[in-house]
Amino acid sequence: MRGTNHRVRVAIFAAAVAMLSACGGHGDSSPSTGTSTTTPAGGVNLKIVSFGDSLSDVGTYAPIASAVGGGRFTTNPGQVWTQNVAQYYGDTLTAAFTIDVTHELKAQSGLGYAEGGSTVATPANQSDFLTNVIGNIEMPVTQQVSSYLSAHGSFNSNQLVLVWAGANDVLRAGQLPAASQTVETAATTLVQTIGQIVQNGATHVVVVNLPNIGLSPDGLASADGGANLTQSSQLFNDTLNSALQTAGLQSKVIQIDAFTWLNGIISNFQANGFTVSNTGVACDPKKTPDATSLLCSPSTYTTANADQTYMFADDLHPTTHVHALFAQFVEQQIARSGLGH
Repeated sequence: MRGTNHRVRVAIFAAAVAMLSACGGHGDSSPSTGTSTTTPAGGVNLKIVSFGDSLSDVGTYAPIASAVGGGRFTTNPGQVWTQNVAQYYGDTLTAAFTIDVTHELKAQSGLGYAEGGSTVATPANQSDFLTNVIGNIEMPVTQQVSSYLSAHGSFNSNQLVLVWAGANDVLRAGQLPAASQTVETAATTLVQTIGQIVQNGATHVVVVNLPNIGLSPDGLASADGGANLTQSSQLFNDTLNSALQTAGLQSKVIQIDAFTWLNGIISNFQANGFTVSNTGVACDPKKTPDATSLLCSPSTYTTANADQTYMFADDLHPTTHVHALFAQFVEQQIARSGLGH
């Protein structure tokens, strides 16, 4: 997600915007089709609502990113896990907000509120996330939930609410122990937001903890080999668990242990169909604008089938294959809770 060359980046997006203006192009911002009347693979029809960051973003920035073949933070045109889960339960998840060519967020009809770059509660203007491309517009999760409630009033028992956030808080927190308060505050604030979701009528809420960010290519490339990011991820998760328990929410949500899951997938990457684990990226940094998976497409893959054989799209984000496997894991955990199969 780091800049490679300011002038090249600006030129690319000037061309992209021109293409969009001339062709009337847009990304994945079509209205949600709603639930199906037939029984889906998950055994129950559910409407999906998603809050979080780039790991769950279904296309907030697609209207601009699609001009260069991108649209989501993965190996485009592949889907992220929230889209796969939505399909499993008979739904189609689209973005609640999308960016336009003037770099402003515009409300759409979708229920995918997760936005790349979002923290739990930190205002966007405190981040330089792809500023030259998308501007400081991403909503923190607290604002995502407020936006949902303003538009829809409440949640209901026919919805499955997916919550996955905190990675950007950890990435921006710095080194422990100085970063401890920032990390812990993010986790406790997220639990307060989850409580707000439950209090406003949600009966099926999935809460995903942080993966081991230290094992990402970004983590491995850091001076300590990812040790600080691993410890910060663990601190966030420990605080999250404790706060959920203190708030009496553990019995009211479905917890997903992404930390342990990712550790296991990396340890057994070949058995899971990968040829490259966390030691390389599927989106060739020399070909992919800004070296971010948001702008990754088949023409910028390291190899033709990198979306299936690599684990990481860029230095932080999973490939299409990892998203598909994670969606299956989430679906299994949901079924264990007694919802669907």
